[in-house]
Amino acid sequence: MEEVLLSRIQFASTTLFHFIFVPLSIGLALIIAIMQTLYVVKKKEIYMKMTKFWSIFFLINFAIGVVTGIFQEFQFGMNWSTYSRFVGDIFGAPLAVEALLAFFLESTFIGIWIFGAQKLSKKLHLASIWLVSIGTILSAFWILAANSFMQNPVGYVLQNGRAEMNDIVALLTNEKLWVAFPHTIFGSIATGAFFVIGVSAFYLIKKRQVDFFKKSITIGLVVGLVGGLGLAFTGHSQAQYLMHAQPMKMAAAEGLWEDSGDPAAWTVVAKIDSDERVTTGRLEIPYLLSYLSYNEFSGKVLGMNSLNEQMIAEHGEGDYIPPVKTTFWSFRIMAGTGGALVVASMLGLLLLFRKKIATSTFYLKLMVPVIFLPFIGNSFGWIMSEVGRQPWVVNGLMKTADAVSPNVSAGSILFSLISFSAVYAVLGIIMVILFIKVIQRGPEERKPKDVSVTDPFNVGGVSHGTK
Repeated sequence: MEEVLLSRIQFASTTLFHFIFVPLSIGLALIIAIMQTLYVVKKKEIYMKMTKFWSIFFLINFAIGVVTGIFQEFQFGMNWSTYSRFVGDIFGAPLAVEALLAFFLESTFIGIWIFGAQKLSKKLHLASIWLVSIGTILSAFWILAANSFMQNPVGYVLQNGRAEMNDIVALLTNEKLWVAFPHTIFGSIATGAFFVIGVSAFYLIKKRQVDFFKKSITIGLVVGLVGGLGLAFTGHSQAQYLMHAQPMKMAAAEGLWEDSGDPAAWTVVAKIDSDERVTTGRLEIPYLLSYLSYNEFSGKVLGMNSLNEQMIAEHGEGDYIPPVKTTFWSFRIMAGTGGALVVASMLGLLLLFRKKIATSTFYLKLMVPVIFLPFIGNSFGWIMSEVGRQPWVVNGLMKTADAVSPNVSAGSILFSLISFSAVYAVLGIIMVILFIKVIQRGPEERKPKDVSVTDPFNVGGVSHGTK
């Protein structure tokens, strides 16, 4: 069991670290594309300067994110070879498409966008950054297509002891994919938006380039509100999906051991004892769980004890209840951060409407640490999704304990865990140092004739080459 535990810890650590970079890349790429669009439409140089400044963060983040993604993929062959043999025919297909199509699209047009700034027309140059943004979103789609099979296996047949794909359409129309994909994208949009908001707030507090960062924070707040509201609506869709596809995960997220009443109340907080059974201190909102589950203010929700009996009847003796405390609190942290982002963006837009954003020091100081809220929400959302699926690595088909590599020792896994963690620590430090340096320097001010390879977008005033 040491091998299983260490493999899970390593997979969790590498996945969570990689997932710091993915949503930020998706969100920043979209915001940069919006800023450059405003430059092309409004023909105001400040929007191109904004595009260039925020693109530095995007490029740093994208480069480090690529490295962390490579480390993550090593895990499937290293620690999860049994799993890889069992689902490789299915799991490998969307990952291959992601690498050959979506990542290739991103990488190609990033290069065109950077080095073609003086050779392309404004509209073609703009199209290249939109293709980068689309590429980041498509990457998320194909990764989630693979992950959704683990949550809700479809489009396969069991043959020769392996799951083999027999319906690619079923894989790409997986219900889990189409509730997880928009939720992930809206979370990414919020991540990029609140990064822009937080950094802009720092400059506004310092009274540095106020006009520049008022425009940046305005875009960030609008995009942030869209992301926050999108998270709320798509999160509701996920809850309804869980009720019929993964009811055990939903019951664990509610700490619900026995069947609920009708209507069912949603638990805000509760005390969970050492046996992970909810005992005292439940604070509930009547009717809300029924509404989240069925879009109606009536209907009961099955508890974990009843669901475990059903799982035993279907799959044989065993304990099919996931870690309750982790699932329960991960769900609440995720939901809480999402609600906080909506409130923060609405308050910021109100201050903008009243033309007080630049002088609202308390709000601006609050927005700097709020940069981290989307990352926290994203991380705990993934924890809830993955831990709540336990004990299955592929829901209903393969248990996590049966998926590890049979010939990899606990010592080998521990060594790679320490090694990967050390590399990730170095990469994290490098990213933080680079981000701080860019923030300290601020948007570059160049004279019209000062154009060089370090100024690929030519914000000094020279127009694009091809009209």
